[in-house]
Amino acid sequence: MTRLLSIALAAATFFASGCKPQAASTPTPGKPRIALVMKSLANEFFQTMAEGAKKHHAANAGEFELIINGIKNETDLAEQVGLVEQMVAQGVQAIVIAPADSKALIPALKRAQTGGVLVINIDNKLDASTLKQAGLTAPFVGPDNRAGAKAVGEVLAKKLKTGDEVAILEGVTTAFNSQQRRAGFEDAMNAAGMKVVSVQSGQWEMEKANTVAAGILAANPNLKALLCANDNMALGASAAVQAAGKTGQIQIVGFDNIAALKPLLADGRVIATADQHGDRLAAFGIEAALKILKDKTPPADQQTPVDVVTK
Repeated sequence: MTRLLSIALAAATFFASGCKPQAASTPTPGKPRIALVMKSLANEFFQTMAEGAKKHHAANAGEFELIINGIKNETDLAEQVGLVEQMVAQGVQAIVIAPADSKALIPALKRAQTGGVLVINIDNKLDASTLKQAGLTAPFVGPDNRAGAKAVGEVLAKKLKTGDEVAILEGVTTAFNSQQRRAGFEDAMNAAGMKVVSVQSGQWEMEKANTVAAGILAANPNLKALLCANDNMALGASAAVQAAGKTGQIQIVGFDNIAALKPLLADGRVIATADQHGDRLAAFGIEAALKILKDKTPPADQQTPVDVVTK
C-alpha cells in the first residue's frame, strides 16, 4: 500500500502544481472561447489531456481562447454540472466535455446548447437515447472503446488457457466508455473460452480498485487474470495482487497507457494496456469545435485512434 499511496500523492502534487482549473479572462473580439471540461484531474490520464490541450492552444493561440476545468473525483457529477453552467455564464462559444456520466450531464448540456453553445463530446460517449429524448446534438470525438478493450483482452487470452477464471474491474457503471470496455473484455474472453467469475466496479479509482481486487482474489483462489477498464484501477489491482503474494500468478491488463503504468509493463506486472492518445484527444475535440464554428458545418462523430501497448 505504500507504493499505492505514493502514486496517488504524486498525482495529487501534479494537479496542485500544474493543472488547476482556470479562471475567467476577458474575451478577445473575433476569437472563439472554447471550454474544456474534463473528469477527475487526480487521474493522470486527464492531467495528460489537459497538458496536451495547453500545448495545442500554445501552438494556435491566435485562433481561439481556451479555458480548462476538471472535477476532483470521477463521481463528482454535481461539480461537473456546475462547471458547465459556469462556462456558459462566462460566454464560451463551445464546450468540449469528457462527461463523468453518460446521462446525468445531458440536461445541463442541453441548456448550454439552447443558450447557443456548441457541445462536443469526447472520451466518454453520451447516451444516444437520452440525447435523442433531450433533443441535444453533441458529436462524439473519440475512440472505439469496445474494440480497444477487445484487442487488449486478446493479448491477455494468449497468456491463458481455455477455461481459466478471470475477473473484470469496470469503471463507473453509468459511463458509456466503462460499459464498452467491459463489453470488449467480455468479447475477448468469451471468444477464447475463459470463465468470467466476477465483474465489479472500481469506479475508475486506484484505492477503490485495490479494495475490490483484494476481495475478488480472496473469493476466487483459482483466478488467473484481472482485466481493468483503466490504468488507475490496474495500479490498484497490481498492489492487491502483490499484497496477496500472487505477483506473477495473476495476469493484469489496463486501458489508457498512463506514465505511472510503464514500470509495471516493463517488469510484467501488467502485460498490456490501450493507448487512446489522451495527449491529443482534447485537441481533436477542440479542432472539431473550431471547424464547426468557422465553416458552419453540421456536427458529425469522429473516430480517433486507439492502440494496444505491451512491453
